[in-house]
Amino acid sequence: MTNYSLRARMMILILAPTVLIGLLLSIFFVVHRYHDLQRQLEDAGASIIEPLAVSSEYGMNLQNRESIGQLISVLHRRHSDIVRAISVYDEHNRLFVTSNYHLDPSELQLPKGAPLPNRLSVSRSGDKMILRTPIVSESYSPDESPTSEAKTPINTLGYVALELDLRSVRLQQYKEIFISSVMMLFCIGIALIFGWRLMRDVTGPIRNMVNTVDRIRRGQLDSRVEGFMLGELDMLKNGINSMAMSLAAYHEEMQHNVDQATSDLRETLEQMEIQNVELDLAKKRAQEAARIKSEFLANMSHELRTPLNGVIGFTRLTLKTDLNSTQRDHLNTIERSANNLLTIINDVLDFSKLEAGKLVLESIPFPLRNSLDEVVTLLAHSAHDKGLELTLNIKSDVPDNVIGDPLRLQQVITNLVGNAIKFTENGNIDVLVEKRALSNTKVQIEVQIRDTGIGIPERDQSRLFQAFRQADASISRRHGGTGLGLVITQRLVKEMGGDISFHSQPNRGSTFWFHINLDLNPNVVSESLMTACLTGKRLAYVEANASAAQCTLDILATTPLDVVYSPTFSALPEDRYDILLIAVPVSMRDLNMHADKLEQAYRMTDFLLLALPCHAQVNAEQLKQNGAAACLLKPLTSTRLLPALTEYCRVNQTLAVPNGQAARLGMTVMAVDDNPANLKLIGALLEDQVQNVELCDSGQEAINRAKQMQFDLILMDIQMPDMDGIRACELIHQLPHQQQTPVIAVTAHAMAGQKEKLLSAGMNDYLAKPIEESKLRNLLLRYKPGLSIPKPEVNEPHPPVNLNTTLDWSLALRQAANKQNLARDMLHMLVDFLPEIRNKVEEQLVGEKPEDLVDAIHKLHGSCGYSGVPRLKNLCHLIEGQLRNGVAPDELEPEFLELLDEMDNVAREAKLILG
Repeated sequence: MTNYSLRARMMILILAPTVLIGLLLSIFFVVHRYHDLQRQLEDAGASIIEPLAVSSEYGMNLQNRESIGQLISVLHRRHSDIVRAISVYDEHNRLFVTSNYHLDPSELQLPKGAPLPNRLSVSRSGDKMILRTPIVSESYSPDESPTSEAKTPINTLGYVALELDLRSVRLQQYKEIFISSVMMLFCIGIALIFGWRLMRDVTGPIRNMVNTVDRIRRGQLDSRVEGFMLGELDMLKNGINSMAMSLAAYHEEMQHNVDQATSDLRETLEQMEIQNVELDLAKKRAQEAARIKSEFLANMSHELRTPLNGVIGFTRLTLKTDLNSTQRDHLNTIERSANNLLTIINDVLDFSKLEAGKLVLESIPFPLRNSLDEVVTLLAHSAHDKGLELTLNIKSDVPDNVIGDPLRLQQVITNLVGNAIKFTENGNIDVLVEKRALSNTKVQIEVQIRDTGIGIPERDQSRLFQAFRQADASISRRHGGTGLGLVITQRLVKEMGGDISFHSQPNRGSTFWFHINLDLNPNVVSESLMTACLTGKRLAYVEANASAAQCTLDILATTPLDVVYSPTFSALPEDRYDILLIAVPVSMRDLNMHADKLEQAYRMTDFLLLALPCHAQVNAEQLKQNGAAACLLKPLTSTRLLPALTEYCRVNQTLAVPNGQAARLGMTVMAVDDNPANLKLIGALLEDQVQNVELCDSGQEAINRAKQMQFDLILMDIQMPDMDGIRACELIHQLPHQQQTPVIAVTAHAMAGQKEKLLSAGMNDYLAKPIEESKLRNLLLRYKPGLSIPKPEVNEPHPPVNLNTTLDWSLALRQAANKQNLARDMLHMLVDFLPEIRNKVEEQLVGEKPEDLVDAIHKLHGSCGYSGVPRLKNLCHLIEGQLRNGVAPDELEPEFLELLDEMDNVAREAKLILG
């Protein structure tokens, strides 16, 4: 509170009680005196009028006006200071006599009709007071006792009216009010004098102390409160002075401590600076050690894979020769051991990349269902060998066309399902894929892997995701492995924006689940299977395993088929069915024991589909010869089951196309590709299906050829040097006679964000590499003038591709449309091209930095797509993707060394085939 506020408050506290008390007392005494004066006047009038009424009785009885007039005149003169008039009225309310005829006697007269007063009455009107009292006779009625309470007069002779003047009273009242006000003002003045003196004695010292405290606050700790003070103010002064002395002492001590702390801090900072230098040196040494470790692991993995690939390759070649059972068993053991060792080496290399932060995820479009189908198909062999049922259930609302890293997703699934197979002795391994969240550009999927294995004890669950640790870490443990699989899986899942967890109970199985984020591919051109032809058809389905049956029934629910399900063939109603699908249990080892049931199944349908475990695939050809339409590998998935069902339409219905469709189409088609191997393959495939084929190895040559002739269709490679396919398409469509010519983009995938560029350049469709003969045939029929778009031709699904295989001749034959000579030519061209790539890679390894390294890797990648070399193709795809994503070539030294190693492996195995 400020000085002024304190002074004002003190004045208010001093004056308010004085004024309030004085005002209340003045009002009380003035009001009391006011009424007391009026009562005195009234009493004086009563003392005049009552004796007059008694004295007037005799005169009224005698009607003697003169005697009464003299009486009232004497009284009027005697009390003239307060009396204005005295009037006497008879019993008829008529004026009998008055002392003042100058006044209107009617003012004292009772109103007409009013009864005469029987006692003294008083009335006031302005400055007048009128008193009236009756004049009565003193004689009483003879019937009443003189002591009667009523004492009612026998006769009222009249009444006396007295008018008094109140102005004299008013003047006295005003004097009383004036005296009271003067006294109250005097008291207020005295209170002001005492208040001023009190404020001077209190606020002055307080102001002095406030100023002293303010100086202390500003740092003048030697300031003290001076002067003589009384009572509590003197105590406050002493307290402030004591506080100032304490603050001065504390300030001096604090300054000393600050100086000491500053000195200590300087010493500490010098020590920290020395430690930082030492830590920086230690960090550089650790980074150098990590780099050396990563290079060592990469080089060792490369050096180990080289002889291992040779061991595996020659073991497989030896297995194709005539061997006795013992030799074959030994070689199979060698192959399994070498594959296990190769898996361990790959895990160590992946772990070292993750530790060094050099593992870069791809971001490419891929079909989700096909990728997952490849994984479970590869793992089905080991599951079926142990008698385990493996299922894959992908919910129908999960998008199929996504963008991400399919190889790493397959690696995660392989690790989790492989562990489930390893630790499960009987029962099921179920893979469930569900949609967790969906937006316009992204999808989050959740994958669950359930098994019925041995489970994980609770004490071992905490170390499950630690490197080189396993749940069973004892020396005598039954299951092998490096203990890196789950660590790599966890880190890959986190790199893909997800998380992984599990739930397990001993002897009751385990459930691992993870979720990842994938981008949606907006540029995909869907090639959906036509299942409308299955409307109204009956399909009977036999499957003993409930989980596998539910997965298949979910797939069949997306078709218009009328499905009849039975867990056993004997329980299936014996009827005629359009399609009969029988799943052979994994526990069934000899199909010949059930030949009678197969014969019955052949009689129940004309289109029998058999779902066989891996070990029963050896009987597939014989079963087809006996009448089976197709033998599918378990587990059944939409990727393989739906094409087999639509095959029923192709077999039983005639396509609405002109006769002679199998012959070459009357079309002129130009194919453009800078890769000689790709161009040769496309040319060979086109020559079998169209009459005129033009081949160009550059965009400029394609433009020159388009100026000279008209084409019905153009197959255009996108990535070409000098001029890419999009620019070439734009220039071709500017030619007047080529404006309506369909241009098909031939690419490994539809790149994200390329849809608008493809459409603006006039691209009508795209054809995925590697080109398959059936897809090319459908594309030609789709764009042949005059033909309606055909239903997709569905061939029996191909067996899965092992991405770790160096040379798969069956794959090379399929990619060459089953033409032996063409496949040999493609492989020969690839082998001839390898030395050129080797030179560029070696130049990069020695630091020469070749300019067209990315284009060379891209060209090799394209050549690998038609030569049956999945491992080399996968390496080229990985290196090309990282180079295009901005990774420096110097950081890819391990991958380049692995590429050189794999090129040697391809050349060696190709030599065995080409001779």
